[in-house]
Amino acid sequence: MASNKVVTTIYITREQEEMLKALSARTKVAMAEYIRQGINLILQKYEDEIPGQRSLFDVETTATLRRDE
Repeated sequence: MASNKVVTTIYITREQEEMLKALSARTKVAMAEYIRQGINLILQKYEDEIPGQRSLFDVETTATLRRDE
């Protein structure tokens, strides 16, 4: 396991487990990888709600403001 990963426990329905297992068996991609991908999709979808995060636009605006000073 890579050092930048942490262990956590999640609860999923039996149906979710069955579908993930079937997908994993068919694609040879670990269930954990699909779960990580799902988490990334949610984090992207709600990135504006995450405190302390700045978008690329904010970074460009800040850089422009500094140049104009």
